[in-house]
Amino acid sequence: MKDSWGLVFMGVVILIIVIFVVALFLVKLLWDWTIPDLFPGAVEQGLVAGTISWFTAFKVAIFMAVLAGVAGARQHR
Repeated sequence: MKDSWGLVFMGVVILIIVIFVVALFLVKLLWDWTIPDLFPGAVEQGLVAGTISWFTAFKVAIFMAVLAGVAGARQHR
């Protein structure tokens, strides 16, 4: 029984990592795809980044996860 809990734990950890990597790709892809179309003047003037780095996409993904967690916690109150 102990071994099955270890497998379940590893499966959950792998699933969380996969979900986060997919979210990271989505943030980067959607930023590069939508921001230049939504704010072309601001991108040309340098006010808004037209593309973001992988590290910036990582930070945005973490920020979105925290916001989703706060929204979920407030909804269950």
